[in-house]
Amino acid sequence: MSRKYFGTDGIRGTVGQAPITPDFVLRLAHAVGRVLKKSEARPTVLIGKDTRISGYMLESALESGFNSAGVDVVLLGPLPTPGVAYLTRTQRASLGVVISASHNPFADNGIKFFSAQGTKLSDSWERDVESALDEAPVWADSASLGKTRRLDDAAGRYIEFCKSTFANDLTLKGVKIVVDGAHGAAYQVAPKVFHELGAEVISIGCSPDGLNINHEVGATHPQALVAAVKFHGADCGIALDGDADRLQLVDAQGRLFNGDEILYLMVKERLSRGGKVSSKRASEVVPGVVGTLMTNMAVELALKAKGVQLVRAKVGDRYVLEELEQRGWLLGGEGSGHLLALDKHTTGDGLISALQVLQACMRSGQTLAELLADVTLFPQILINVRLKPGQNWEASPHLTDTTRAVEAELGNTGRVLIRASGTEPLVRVMVEARDADQAKACAQRIADTLA
Repeated sequence: MSRKYFGTDGIRGTVGQAPITPDFVLRLAHAVGRVLKKSEARPTVLIGKDTRISGYMLESALESGFNSAGVDVVLLGPLPTPGVAYLTRTQRASLGVVISASHNPFADNGIKFFSAQGTKLSDSWERDVESALDEAPVWADSASLGKTRRLDDAAGRYIEFCKSTFANDLTLKGVKIVVDGAHGAAYQVAPKVFHELGAEVISIGCSPDGLNINHEVGATHPQALVAAVKFHGADCGIALDGDADRLQLVDAQGRLFNGDEILYLMVKERLSRGGKVSSKRASEVVPGVVGTLMTNMAVELALKAKGVQLVRAKVGDRYVLEELEQRGWLLGGEGSGHLLALDKHTTGDGLISALQVLQACMRSGQTLAELLADVTLFPQILINVRLKPGQNWEASPHLTDTTRAVEAELGNTGRVLIRASGTEPLVRVMVEARDADQAKACAQRIADTLA
């Protein structure tokens, strides 16, 4: 059975349009509650959210839906997505729920779920929920209704957890950091984490009004961070997205570093101090990390030079996580800034990833640029080709022949990726090569076969 409502990261859409309406969200919570009660007599669910104005409405709908199914609710208030995952595990809750549309503008919102272990839930669990949505509701009687309370120190508990992932023998004293919270879920938490570790913190994007989340700030708009780092003469800048599971970094010169570079730095730092990149014994597994189809080839080659294998998953942090768990590896991520360190947290966490990078800088006494001097990202040229109605692009022999010719030309100094858009009638043609002009010309040759 294919999923009707769930996408790659929960359910998301425009507020006021199906499925992000209060009536559907109430039904969704009721259905989830019924699924939970099949294995637990009295489930407890944690609910956190970002700063969108619609969060109040959706929080109320979720609360009512869960209570109506006999499920207790604990409200966390605004808290980063990875903070909800952490508290779900430590509070021994049955489920964690996040109200957020991540990096999307304020008019969108979404619902995503974490298991009792703080991990993303399986496709089969989502299908069970969708099946329950098709059934008539079964309202709990008055004596069996769920209750709701608030966890007042949720943010403080998460702050202490983040700090615990930073080495005890290190401090950030003397370091000036610009922190951009994207006017999102980490607007209170993020500045405090770095300040309490000793840094001088300058905050931007930390004044949410319900409508400005991700607006010209945060990981998806890093220009604001670059400007602030230069203006304040900071040592570095950290940009999160609306729910703080994504990270971008800027150094003192205003150079932006993406998730591919940060992933490489995290691996390099582990190896330099004899740390692990696998949860298994060294004799049982080849050292490796997981990227995606879009991970820059320069990072793959740099990892290979260090004896570390890169495996590419489909785009999406849930697919990166699946590969890591299957292989017993610890580190993975995407160029967009979703990074996973499974010995630190069960899910991607922008704050914890930033702390791992700062730890590497403090231990080595080197800047980001110095630590990444052995990696120069290859230019990636992406061309979107709009398909004609009914066009079967995969069956084109001209496309096949041209792609093979381009791959032969690039050899081991580049690569080709052709994939369909999941949301529009487009084919995305990406060519990566050491030389930008060559990448552009090769991408255009392939795109022309689809026109």
